[in-house]
Amino acid sequence: MSEWQKSTWRTKPRVQMPEYTDADALARVENQLAKYPPLVFAGEARRLKTHLAAAGRGEAFLLQGGDCAESFEQFSADAIRDTFKVMLQMAMVLTYGAKVPVVKVGRMAGQFAKPRSAPTEVVEGVELPSYRGDIINDLAFTPEARIPDPNKMLQAYTQAAATLNLLRAFSTGGFADMSRVHSWTLGFTDEQDVRKYSEIADRIQDTIDFMNAAGISADTTHEFSTVEFYTSHEGLLLEYEEALTRLDSTSGNWLAGSGHMIWIGDRTRQPDGAHVEFCRGVLNPIGLKCGPSTTPDDLKALMAKLNPNNEEGRLTLIARFGVGKVAEHLPRLIRAVEEEGAKVTWVCDPMHGNTIKSATGYKTRQFQSVLGEVREFFSVHEAEGTIPGGVHFEMTGQDVTECTGGVRAVTEEGLSARYHTACDPRLNASQSLELAFLVAEELSKLYRGRQKRAAG
Repeated sequence: MSEWQKSTWRTKPRVQMPEYTDADALARVENQLAKYPPLVFAGEARRLKTHLAAAGRGEAFLLQGGDCAESFEQFSADAIRDTFKVMLQMAMVLTYGAKVPVVKVGRMAGQFAKPRSAPTEVVEGVELPSYRGDIINDLAFTPEARIPDPNKMLQAYTQAAATLNLLRAFSTGGFADMSRVHSWTLGFTDEQDVRKYSEIADRIQDTIDFMNAAGISADTTHEFSTVEFYTSHEGLLLEYEEALTRLDSTSGNWLAGSGHMIWIGDRTRQPDGAHVEFCRGVLNPIGLKCGPSTTPDDLKALMAKLNPNNEEGRLTLIARFGVGKVAEHLPRLIRAVEEEGAKVTWVCDPMHGNTIKSATGYKTRQFQSVLGEVREFFSVHEAEGTIPGGVHFEMTGQDVTECTGGVRAVTEEGLSARYHTACDPRLNASQSLELAFLVAEELSKLYRGRQKRAAG
């Protein structure tokens, strides 16, 4: 890939990116970021790629989750801890269902920019540029707040570095001890409204007890008390991405140093566009969102650009269609992949196709729609004989009221109580863990089906 340089995206058509009015200020920020250490390292990205390859073969399962858009104002150690905690709980439950290791990837430490459906928005007759995430402009509805400010990239870097520092400490400092994580889950299933999940929780406890009796515990086994946890975000703001791109001295390849995995959104996946151009040249695993408008020819062109060597774990296809639409769209894309003999990891994003506006005016998602799309995703892969490799959720460890439903039902009337998101609605901690139990049941069915086919 000798013709690729980290700046060649600048020669391509760009969409969903801000136009900075102060070119000198932008150049100063880019030069400053280019001097900073990368946030992640090439060996970590390569290791994640190996895990994603296993998920593509059905030997692991990906759990990718976190904020729709990270906030400067809401940033806190407690918020990071709570989201990490819920993801560990979800991963343990999914491990039980899938009977394979769960790869844990947070939408964290870099998920600051968001594509928007329109470049402007109108409030009470006033039209202003859209809010594009804290790394670009401010949420406040004023002309000054909506001007793109390059200095926000420096604040995003600082917050991402602090987030990664804390995540690494949590991952290795005892917080991730398997017994501790499961004790949190048992507290959840002890409550009256969620006791229907206690059977799974009890079986997990039996397994932990057996391992302890066999001498396998946090005191004797390093893996029992630590986890590998990776970060990901949409690689939307390419000035930021380029500034943090570094040459890996061990391989001679370029690393996007902003996060372990970056993805291309459904609005920025033009084969000849700037985002595809940037992503094709970095060694990181790349995600590609696939929506209803993705055609087989689109997908074939994108796979050829993004993974010309057909490397396992390099390309994760993240399907996002909406409940009731998966059977219409996913099979043709699966067949396009199979026709090319492409090695990909299929993941379900049941969030972005299920966004609606409530009667009270809030953007929301219904828990049953999210679950329904996951079930449809599994069903289609079962019918096609292919591997469902993971799930991708917008979620938080906080007790927000942004998505409706779940056993502790959030109603449309209750959305206003704790609606804190700046962009898209997120599953709260209870909804996230409940969803993990329900997805685990679906994975158990797949696992039993594979066993029967192998025996027969």
